[in-house]
Amino acid sequence: MSAAQYEKFETLLDCLDHWAATQPNKVYFTQPFSAEKTVDYTWAQVADQVNRMAAYLQSLNLPEKTHIGILGKNSAHWIMADLAIWRAGHVSIPLYPTLNAETAEYVLDNSDSKMIFIGKMDELWRVVEKGIPTSMPTITLPLAPELKHAKKWDDIVAATAPTQKPVKRSKDEMATMLYTSGSTGKPKGVMISFNAMISALRGTSKVMSFSNTDRMISYLPLAHAAERAILETGSLFYGFHVYFSFGLDSFIQDLQRARPTLFFSVPRLWTKFYNGICGKIPLGVQHVIFRIPILSGLFKKFLLKKLGLSEVRMALSGSAPLAPALMSWYRNLGLDLLEGYAMSENFAYSHCSLPGKVRVGYVGNTYPGVECKISEVGEVLVKSPCNMMGYYKNPELTAQSYTEDGFLKTGDMGVIDDQGRLKITGRVKELFKTSKGKYIAPVPIENRLNGHELIEAVCVTGPSFSQPFALVMLPLEEHKQVEQNPSEAARVESEMTELLNHVNGQLEAHEKLSCIVVVKDLWTMENGFLTPTMKIKRNVIEKNYLPKAEAWVKMKKPVVIEQ
Repeated sequence: MSAAQYEKFETLLDCLDHWAATQPNKVYFTQPFSAEKTVDYTWAQVADQVNRMAAYLQSLNLPEKTHIGILGKNSAHWIMADLAIWRAGHVSIPLYPTLNAETAEYVLDNSDSKMIFIGKMDELWRVVEKGIPTSMPTITLPLAPELKHAKKWDDIVAATAPTQKPVKRSKDEMATMLYTSGSTGKPKGVMISFNAMISALRGTSKVMSFSNTDRMISYLPLAHAAERAILETGSLFYGFHVYFSFGLDSFIQDLQRARPTLFFSVPRLWTKFYNGICGKIPLGVQHVIFRIPILSGLFKKFLLKKLGLSEVRMALSGSAPLAPALMSWYRNLGLDLLEGYAMSENFAYSHCSLPGKVRVGYVGNTYPGVECKISEVGEVLVKSPCNMMGYYKNPELTAQSYTEDGFLKTGDMGVIDDQGRLKITGRVKELFKTSKGKYIAPVPIENRLNGHELIEAVCVTGPSFSQPFALVMLPLEEHKQVEQNPSEAARVESEMTELLNHVNGQLEAHEKLSCIVVVKDLWTMENGFLTPTMKIKRNVIEKNYLPKAEAWVKMKKPVVIEQ
């Protein structure tokens, strides 16, 4: 499709109607209903279900632009519910399925949500259930838990004719609110317009090549700006096929079914994939094979096939910095791995590495229409056509988030090279001061540690200590072995000591780590140590571990394995 045709789309509803008319029988969604059973939904079928649900919502005579929640794991009907809410003239409020009851209740109350769609939840439902008012009108999507007071999507669609009066949405209206994951403080409602969504897609189309022949798998939370911007809105704009993952246990099987040509992931998962390969084929063995011309190409194809990424023509990492060592490893395999940088507040439209212009360690150039500069204190400032309408019910915070000349304060520290590429060096609020009065930026040190096969997640900390130190979480298999086998613990201690010496050799005197502490507990979304996109919650980790840290540092050991 030509750029001129893309310009005709004012909202994503226009995109849905276009593809339903031009490729009605092409499959849009492939949805697993079990590890063995999948159902395909064509563009015509998706549009039909959306129009029927929109008609039902209109029949409720809700006030114009009512806020309606969507809670559930990713599914075809999650996106259909989003579209139906828009078509009926309302605003969607996505909630992460990993929220606890208190936070879910807060988001529904703060957003003024009047009803809710509930989708696939599995074991997460018992955690969040008490946060959903029983008096709130509820529609359950296929795969949702059984709720006595709720109406079912399938029943409504079967009994309702498609809307004859779809609401024409203005591009300047609010389409959705994205609640930040709340890695610090209460979640904030980021108001995003239809125009921000379409502007991001038009801009991306000028520098990247996507088409309706592409395939993508949906597994990162749709409540997050990145999955929403790349997969949901991208598939609607370009008309490509979306596969959904049934769950972590079947993820590799789902990947092999989808054979994605586009793949988006976050550093934590890129690290898990890397550690999984290195756990079976050590780096030393890989390097030997890479140096043998006749075997190198075959071996790289073998590794990509093992990862389920053999047909990926463009891969993207985002939401947190990716260790340069990992970026280099993937690109050496032949994966065109690009790194993006943005935030909920600009609907994931800010910077991206572009094919042929990649500089490892940098998140790339600005997208078309985006301006970026560095403030006097080193903060990254961005002006994007996709900048938020503001924080819901919080005009003071909205005003504080912008400079006088209209640039969004990202809260990130960065530098820009002579080619205009941005490098993120840390968070403004993450800087901490040692007892020697020196400021430490933890992220660059963490990036030097990440990429080692024994590290799945790391947090560099140490405010008020003489030197910083690192808290490290092992991959699950290594974690089990260390618990069960003293000789394995000794091996981990030896390798970590070697890593510590290597990294400290690259740091300034005030940055050198006093020790590495291997923690005994796993950091997960469920226990609150990770955000829904698997970034570490630094404040939670520090609150949990800093009280114990003095005893570890006093041991004067290079590596401490928490008992």
